[in-house]
Amino acid sequence: MTNRIAQRFADLKAQNRTGLITFITAGDPDRETSQGILNDLPKNGADLIELGMAFSDPMADGLAIQLASQRALKSGAAMKQTLEMVKSFRANDTKTPLVLMGYYNPIHAYGTTRFAIDAAQAGVDGLIIVDLPPEEDQELSDPAHDAGLDIIRLITPTTNAERLTKVLDGASGFLYYVAITGVTGTASANAGQLRPRLDRIRKQTNLPIAIGFGIKSPQGAATLSKVSDAVVVGSSIVNTIGDIQNGSKTTQDVAIQVRDLAAAL
Repeated sequence: MTNRIAQRFADLKAQNRTGLITFITAGDPDRETSQGILNDLPKNGADLIELGMAFSDPMADGLAIQLASQRALKSGAAMKQTLEMVKSFRANDTKTPLVLMGYYNPIHAYGTTRFAIDAAQAGVDGLIIVDLPPEEDQELSDPAHDAGLDIIRLITPTTNAERLTKVLDGASGFLYYVAITGVTGTASANAGQLRPRLDRIRKQTNLPIAIGFGIKSPQGAATLSKVSDAVVVGSSIVNTIGDIQNGSKTTQDVAIQVRDLAAAL
């Protein structure tokens, strides 16, 4: 099977375009609504999708995604349901790359090898595991690579040259550059500060670089598109999904938001 992530970034490069990666939490605010939003993301402009695995203690995430996990767990979200959502998505979309993002505890509880096999069979393309550093990820990376899943590593503003070499060893798919020091949905990213850091990374790898954390608006996405291969927008979309539950927004508002982000790129 063609590697969907590599193919999508090749297509984006050929089109001289920066990709839009959208994040939502599986099962937020409920299975049916979440599935509908997930299925519609590509038609509204998402080039790649990060699907969050709901977890009770998402330590790298700010309030927006913490609340998203809480809503999802309250509605019955679990790993099995998340993989079922991916299967349902793949019934109508075989081209859009989909990456599971989250924390290692639910994977460990599910069974690491079983998870890698089931995720690949469901149609997952890669994994971003926030709390699993390279020194400790062999238990997951080995079965993931065997199953054909990319291991997408995180790089931060505090990653030095020695650390970068370690992070790049075994990384695949793309690199996720955490644009701010802090949690998701808080400070805003600054393109001018990021350019020299990303240039340094590109001297050591040919992997595409996606920028995440601190991108809140179409304007912010457009600015950061000038220095990246893709931008990741999560907290602002998740906030809109949260407003669906209280009745102030609808799934159509999510669609419009994603369209606006895609148009800005």
